[in-house]
Amino acid sequence: MTLTYSSMLPLGNKIPSLILSDVNQKKYQLDEGNYKGYIFTFICNHCPYVIHIKEKMSELLNNAYVNNFSVFAINSNDMDNYPADNKEMMINDIKKFNYEFPYLIDKSQSVAKSFQAMCTPEFYIFNNKKNLIYRGRFDKSTPGNNEVTDGGDLLKVINSINNGKILDSDQHPSMGCNIKWKKNNEPDYIKKI
Repeated sequence: MTLTYSSMLPLGNKIPSLILSDVNQKKYQLDEGNYKGYIFTFICNHCPYVIHIKEKMSELLNNAYVNNFSVFAINSNDMDNYPADNKEMMINDIKKFNYEFPYLIDKSQSVAKSFQAMCTPEFYIFNNKKNLIYRGRFDKSTPGNNEVTDGGDLLKVINSINNGKILDSDQHPSMGCNIKWKKNNEPDYIKKI
């Protein structure tokens, strides 16, 4: 595992107009629909930073999903070289953590590139106009730092959308395992770092 921080995609970006499939081959248009907000998280099955937040993450995202937020979890890791992140393991995660939201497969890794995603977990939230208003961490907890896993950073954004308030600009990058890029598929934005 290589500890990696998120790239902090510029605020105001639009949701990429891309299509991904879930573990049952159901297709989803990422920018489709009219919702209060749109939440995207890049996760995987094996990263200790993701495992650390999965239970609370599932609770918060399930709640947002049933309250008029579009929610997608996306696995962009190279499944051929990282079998712990394959489709069968994703299905196990969906059942174990009771994901009510779609868990999508980014086999080409094009969606991760369009978000300039760097690590798992990494969160992106767009407003009802489909403009990026948040990118960064779930909360300040990490494996071993003894902080409570409460989803504080994510909740602050969801609450600001629900209450029609403007979100403050105090945003912190996520940190976790690097996305496992396929051979010769590492994006240019990583090479520049």
